[in-house]
Amino acid sequence: MANNSSGRMEVPEAKEAMDRFKMEVADELGVPLKAGYNGDLTSAQNGSVGGEMVRQMIKRQEESMSGKSEK
Repeated sequence: MANNSSGRMEVPEAKEAMDRFKMEVADELGVPLKAGYNGDLTSAQNGSVGGEMVRQMIKRQEESMSGKSEK
């Protein structure tokens, strides 16, 4: 089994879209995420963005699999 790095994109062409998605989610949550260095943010702030991204991706996939698509 291959060892995957959590920092590597499986589909490098999706990086720009994922970066936009991350910024949108951060904005929705009120996390002051910016391009570049974000070491001034707490782990809770960063984790909330990542967690919400996963929740939204799972929801979209479930909707896609069920034939329902709101977005």
